[in-house]
Parts: sequence; structure tokens; C-alpha cells
Amino acid sequence: MFTNIPVEAQPVASLLFLYFIQAMIKVKRATSKEELLAAFDIREKVFVQEQQVPRDAEYDAHDATAKHYLAIYGGVPCGAARWRKTDAGVKLERFAVLPEFRNKSIGGKVLKLVLEDVQAAQPGQKIYLHAQLPAVNFYKRHGFAEEGDMFTECDIRHYKMVYKG
Repeated sequence: MFTNIPVEAQPVASLLFLYFIQAMIKVKRATSKEELLAAFDIREKVFVQEQQVPRDAEYDAHDATAKHYLAIYGGVPCGAARWRKTDAGVKLERFAVLPEFRNKSIGGKVLKLVLEDVQAAQPGQKIYLHAQLPAVNFYKRHGFAEEGDMFTECDIRHYKMVYKG
């Protein structure tokens, strides 16, 4: 990546590059109509179009009461998530990053803000999610552990995962 930079300067250049990438990512609570529409548009593209989740399964009654989040990269809305209180604790849901923005630490930054907010709003509550099989290792790296057997939702394999911190 840094072929025209002297070898001894490459570690510093790599750190600066990572810092620059991180600085381009903004994550916020989606509260305005425009922010919510942007988050729903991302979910539409990722879940309904890319993963073929039925629209009526993607959008549900919980959208009205859940706390929603929007990630923006270089000024472009690119990620979304939500959380809600359930009888079992707090469920994190609908984590989505547009394909062209994946592997840029966006999902990690969204998850970090969601966890901070949940822990502040619902201290001591069990935090869990249903992770799609390809995302299990991502959640493990962020403090979640599998609980129970694999199951299927909307023809997609998942594991229940619980936040251990």
C-alpha cells in the first residue's frame, strides 16, 4: 500500500492512514425523520435486496419504539442498527453496513456506540442479539459469546449471542 514510502516510515504511515479512515466514520443516534429514513434505506438495501429478507419481516412494530443508529462515512450514510428492550433483556438488531463500506471498521463503531447507550440506559440488563453466521466472529471480537444452537430466521442461519463484556 505504501510502496513509495521508506520502509522505516511505513508503520507510522499505516497508523496515520487508519486514523484518517476512523476520522471519516461518524455514528449517531438516528432521531430526525431524515436520519431514520436513511437508516431504513440501508436496511432495505442490505436485508431486503441483498439478503432477500421479506419486507414484512424486516420492518416491524418495534421500529416505532426502538432506538435507531446511523453510520456515515465521508458524508455518505452507510450503516444502521437498532436496539430495544425485551422481556429477556436488551436485544440489539438490524446491524447493517452497505457492501461497498464493509471492512472499514464501521460496524465496530456502530456496535461500540450502541453498547455504550444500552449500558447507560439499561444498566445491568442482559444484552443479546441474533448474529447471522458470517457475523459471529465479528461479535466474538467485541465481547459476545454464543448461547445455544444454531437456528434459522428468514432462511438465514443465526446464533443467539450474549454480551459478556
